[in-house]
Amino acid sequence: MATHTPEAPSPSRGSAPRAGALGTPQYRRLFGAGREVTIHWLTFLVTAALVLAPVVPILYQSIRDQPLYAAGGAFTFSNYAHLFTEAGFGSIILDTLFFAALTTVFALAIAVPMAVLLERTRFPAARLFGQVLRWPIYISPLVLAFGWIVVYGPAGFLTTTVRESLGWAPWNLYSLPGMAFVEAVAQVPIAYLFCANALAASDTSLENAARTVGAGPLRVLRSVVVPMLRPPMLYAGLLIFGTAVETLSIPLILGQPAEITLFSSFLYEQGIDSVNPDYGLLGAASAFMLLTTVGLVVMQVRLLKQAQRFVSVRGKANRSGLLDIGGWKWLGFAFVGIYVVFGALLPMIALVMRAFTSLLTPLVNPFGLFTLDNFRLIFAYAPYTESITNSITIAFIGAVAVTLFGTVVVLVARRSDFRFARLLETTAQSPHAVPGLIIGIGFFWAFAWMPGGDAVRGTLFALIIAFGVRALPSAYGAISPATMQLGSELDNAARVVGADWWRTVSRILIRLLVPAMLASFLLIWTQMIREYAPAMFLAGAESQVIGTTAIDLWTQGETGSVAALATLQIAVTALVAGLAGLLLRDRNSQQDKKSVKPMKEKSHA
Repeated sequence: MATHTPEAPSPSRGSAPRAGALGTPQYRRLFGAGREVTIHWLTFLVTAALVLAPVVPILYQSIRDQPLYAAGGAFTFSNYAHLFTEAGFGSIILDTLFFAALTTVFALAIAVPMAVLLERTRFPAARLFGQVLRWPIYISPLVLAFGWIVVYGPAGFLTTTVRESLGWAPWNLYSLPGMAFVEAVAQVPIAYLFCANALAASDTSLENAARTVGAGPLRVLRSVVVPMLRPPMLYAGLLIFGTAVETLSIPLILGQPAEITLFSSFLYEQGIDSVNPDYGLLGAASAFMLLTTVGLVVMQVRLLKQAQRFVSVRGKANRSGLLDIGGWKWLGFAFVGIYVVFGALLPMIALVMRAFTSLLTPLVNPFGLFTLDNFRLIFAYAPYTESITNSITIAFIGAVAVTLFGTVVVLVARRSDFRFARLLETTAQSPHAVPGLIIGIGFFWAFAWMPGGDAVRGTLFALIIAFGVRALPSAYGAISPATMQLGSELDNAARVVGADWWRTVSRILIRLLVPAMLASFLLIWTQMIREYAPAMFLAGAESQVIGTTAIDLWTQGETGSVAALATLQIAVTALVAGLAGLLLRDRNSQQDKKSVKPMKEKSHA
């Protein structure tokens, strides 16, 4: 084999190629540029096809007067006219925007003070509370909604107790404010993480400067710390607003009984619940919702361009002691404790208790109503058991597949000279703007439209594809930062001795990215085990998942079985998250030992 010894390392992307460099035609002829180009283009085309597959049919159906799978048909814009004139869509828009705005306000009003208290003040058990506040991330909003109904619903445990004492209950979940508050509780961990991470990484020099001129702790928090949180608050607020616009669980579980219709429940009613669906109307509504969420993402990107004004993370961090707010910390402790206990823990505890009782009421001792009948119903009926197996199968296979594919996408976008690398990166992250329900509707029409698609629709393979497209931005976001931390000299060293791009990637970079890939697997597993919205349109009789089965049981009035199914989902998610956490911890400790050993040997010498 011929050797190749260039005089200097290969140039970085964008610089002019030098003699013997990696980008020259001589190098490509010697070391197989054909395979490199093939992998790059194949990755780009597959990513584009997966992302566009659910979008194009929706846009096309919205301007046709016949279903996509029907022969004939003509182009028309009457579907949009029908949507905004005869379908009552105007009130639905207003209700949805009001619901999303209330959700955002409630979530930020809870999350921002908690982040400030736990990260910037001397707060009792701050580390413990910080860990507990992350738990709802692993719980589906659908499960959380069931838990809230068990506790705070009209016949809920706490509602009954308060009504017996006061004669009335001061809350109503089956209203727009009640729905928004339940959704906000599910979104609080997201806003908290954005704000807490920003505070943990920021420099405290501005706070120290304020304290040197006589500002008290409360003044420092109000005038320095909170204003510096505008970028993460803006980002989290727009993310929560967009999530509230597309959410299905809360409008379906809490809105339908009160005849409150939002974007997502309107699509559900027009598609799933309708005996004779108007596909043109459904397409127009789906296109409108898609454009709305895309517009929110574009607005998010533009507004955050001004975030550099608030940067406080510098090369030299000047950490100082936490602020002592005196007796106010106990008021803050009560605030955080009320959210943790009444917002997250109590609904989950009540949900688990409901799973093991025939009836949960404060009027009867729950230990006297203990039963396993709810679980027996789940395991005695094959379709219910299959939904659990299907969810686990989809989550495992999907997490592995999306992590591997996402790794290749990141490496092509970040560590190659592919001419469309930037476009590939944007395409891989774009499903973040597509709601899960829209992905389900789009793939439903895509499989009905494409030849042989009927053999795929309604199978687990279809759900893995839809869930995987939904999770691809998460994989990219988990792996891309780790890739950027790897120095380019690793690539150059491998390719100097004759390795082409794929050999360099497969033998060196992927092995170094294993911890990030494990973290991506856990993140996507958690996301897929919770996912159900695309399955509302795509799942068949034998491919139901936990979420769709829970909704089916809820509509039948089987509250105990819903609680049992939700308890099983929580248990499986917690088990996998715990095992993955131990695996990551062991791997990190082994790497630390390997890095410490050479240092000890060197110091000993």
